[in-house]
Amino acid sequence: MVCEDAPVQPAELQSDGQPPESEPDPALTERLAWTIPGAHQVVPGVYRIPLPLPFDGLRAVNVYAIEASDGLIMIDSGWVLDATREQLERSLAQIGAELGDIRKFLITHVHRDHYTQAIALRKMFGTKVALGAQEKHSLDALLGRDFRAMSAQTQRLLAAGAQPLIDQMVEAGFQRPQADLGYAEPDEWITAGQSFDLGTRILEAIATPGHTRGHLVFADRAAGVLFAGDHVLPHITPSISFEAAPPPLPLHDFLESLLLVRRMPDLTLLPAHGPVGPSVHARIDELLDHHDDRLQAIAAVLAGGPRTAYEVALDIRWTSRNRKLSELDLINQTLAVSETACHLDLLVVRGLAGVQSSEGTRLYHQAGQADPGLADLAS
Repeated sequence: MVCEDAPVQPAELQSDGQPPESEPDPALTERLAWTIPGAHQVVPGVYRIPLPLPFDGLRAVNVYAIEASDGLIMIDSGWVLDATREQLERSLAQIGAELGDIRKFLITHVHRDHYTQAIALRKMFGTKVALGAQEKHSLDALLGRDFRAMSAQTQRLLAAGAQPLIDQMVEAGFQRPQADLGYAEPDEWITAGQSFDLGTRILEAIATPGHTRGHLVFADRAAGVLFAGDHVLPHITPSISFEAAPPPLPLHDFLESLLLVRRMPDLTLLPAHGPVGPSVHARIDELLDHHDDRLQAIAAVLAGGPRTAYEVALDIRWTSRNRKLSELDLINQTLAVSETACHLDLLVVRGLAGVQSSEGTRLYHQAGQADPGLADLAS
């Protein structure tokens, strides 16, 4: 999940996310407090359970256990790992529950840290798994029926003029994903607007494409909370376009989804990564302002002449520390270039930029400054 304002963790941090004992950092300790294991009550009958991830960047993913009339309903499940399952088991024990008490997983989106442990636990306990219907595009690709899991990202990088990054990926050993990533079809496809009566509360599934094309959030209006998945995060901007079957304009979809949720009554933010937040609206306003700033910054780069998305990404700064693209790790560089392309494509749709083709590479320019020797591309 590359995010333009994502915090970059200092290199000296230990693997547990804490600073060395000789150099305590109270601010960082407070920022990572949300990752402390356990079942943390949010509102009566709802518990936030942080689960570990196999990489340091995001530290953990929040899943939510909800007491229903016939057991537990979980929002998201975590990455399929022994450590993740064991921590979930320990956390549920704090509220007097077991893994077998989970009746259904309601999954916000298809990414591995949200979906794959649900599939593993289904094999063990027969737990039902429900996923947004629009995630079928990417899931089919991931299951090999229409395999584009890596090729979609590679094609995006090629069109962005990022051959140097592709070369680095090959050198680093990035290949077609392993055959079994823990994916399988869900038991149920969730449609937008579908309601789930848990006996104790009603959850409304709201389609919020952008981070992925089938992303959902779940609103409990009576309790005043929004299970936001990766749609709205308190400290970072959700990545876009990183999926096996991306849509044509994921940034457009994401901004429209933010506006959709902004028009709802304000709710408490229950995010997948980070602490609980008091106001969904306040964070959405920050995200909208952030993307407006990024669009302006990217448009300004085009004043210097036509650029590929890769060249634009090299010209702008990343993360809250204003890093150069080359200072990010390879995965974050590739995501940054893809997201730059998404911003450029939105500028084209808004009539603020143009795009032409040069030997398969998309070349962006200021509106009205097209090269007559190149082919215009339909937006």
